Amino acid sequence: MSDAASRVPWDGRDHASLARELGAARAASEAHAVERLSELLGVVFRLRDDDGCPWDRSQSLDSMVANLLEEAAETAEAVAERDDAHVTEELGDVLMNVLLMARIAEQERRFDLSAVATGIATKLVRRHAHVFGNVQADDADSALASWNASKAKEREGQESALHGVPSGLPALLLALRLGEKAARTGFDWPDAAGALDKLREEVDELAEVSRAASRATGAGESSAGDATSGAGAHERLEDELGDVLFAAVNVARKHRIDPELALRRTIAKFRRRFAHVERGLGARLHDATLDEMEALWRQAARAESAGGS
Repeated sequence: MSDAASRVPWDGRDHASLARELGAARAASEAHAVERLSELLGVVFRLRDDDGCPWDRSQSLDSMVANLLEEAAETAEAVAERDDAHVTEELGDVLMNVLLMARIAEQERRFDLSAVATGIATKLVRRHAHVFGNVQADDADSALASWNASKAKEREGQESALHGVPSGLPALLLALRLGEKAARTGFDWPDAAGALDKLREEVDELAEVSRAASRATGAGESSAGDATSGAGAHERLEDELGDVLFAAVNVARKHRIDPELALRRTIAKFRRRFAHVERGLGARLHDATLDEMEALWRQAARAESAGGS
């Protein structure tokens, strides 16, 4: 990779000169990171050599997609667990996958790491007009508004304001991103209270449908979705539950909470507390009463609260 190709100018400068302007400590830290990245890149290139690793050499961009998604998911899990050592390891795995995919593409004469780095650096500079241009942004909200304005300008002429949100995202994250994009058009509540009222409304509707489904089941009617009387209850339940989840995501968005991360942390909490129940009951787990399980669950919850978890 040429020296010129590895630098992206902005305002007539490049990364290295900007780092020097911002101080020796910043420049030294950046240089150290570049050295370590160069070492990693060398390792990845070696794996793809003719006499490198057979597994790495057999990979394609298509085959690497699943690996990239898996490593990203493991990174999200590590972040949810607040385990910095694990986060560091998983971010390394993600970075390795990115470098390997770029090397595969380079060997196939499609694109290379230089194009990847140049593309994202250029985009970051273009969308941070409040840093590299003349736009004023004194807080996170105005900075985000500047970013979105730059992004909207790039995408002028596209048919939908919701364009650009990958359908393959996890459902909670997809709902969050769609809600964010819709909100930029003005389709949003003025505050979190409106979103919370909507959530209450959806929960009430879910409760009503759930009661109707229970009555239909108790009367011997099917709720599995066939064409008989009461059989649409399952579909209605699914629809109303989806509305509740989407409304909950909007509440999270208004409070600037990542619903995916919040749910992951709740899942981790559930695992910890259920593990306490399992340890407390041992071989009696499947024969214990619900009251016994609840008592141990509350015990675990109290212990976590006392410990600040």
